[in-house]
Amino acid sequence: MAKPTEKTCREYRDLLDLAAGKVKENRGYFKKLKKQKPGLVDPLMQRLHEEVFQQIDCLLCSNCCRGTGPLVRDRDITRLSKNLKMKPGSFTENYLKIDEDGDYVFNTMPCPFILEDNICMVYEGRPKACRDYPHTDCISFRKYSPQMLENTKICPAVYLIFERMKEELPL
Repeated sequence: MAKPTEKTCREYRDLLDLAAGKVKENRGYFKKLKKQKPGLVDPLMQRLHEEVFQQIDCLLCSNCCRGTGPLVRDRDITRLSKNLKMKPGSFTENYLKIDEDGDYVFNTMPCPFILEDNICMVYEGRPKACRDYPHTDCISFRKYSPQMLENTKICPAVYLIFERMKEELPL
């Protein structure tokens, strides 16, 4: 696979710069959005998720893999250690630490499994948090709204989803 083009990477960084300038606006919008009926918000968000992810190529960005770390649960440790042909204890010792909340997280960032070309070398065994990221295709905006708000600053696709949502559902 070819390396990401500088133009595309710059375009994605530009979107994140725009998102950084809209943190206060987005916080206010999310607060109002949480008061709306789920039957209105969730289907709209799912549709916008589908539309935006037809235009965004995560392999050209990988900002989430390079700047944030997932929580790693016991099931993830089992799956990842099997994927890497390691014993769970060895995997934990080599790749994980316990954070301030008592959860397992990767001991280094960027993610130790992201390759130079943005390919995840453990994609099939990746943690559930990675599988679910960025939560915009979930069935409950209210449940994941704190993560989604944070993800507008991390993921260009999430930023675009909520910019389009503001256009279609102005509050």
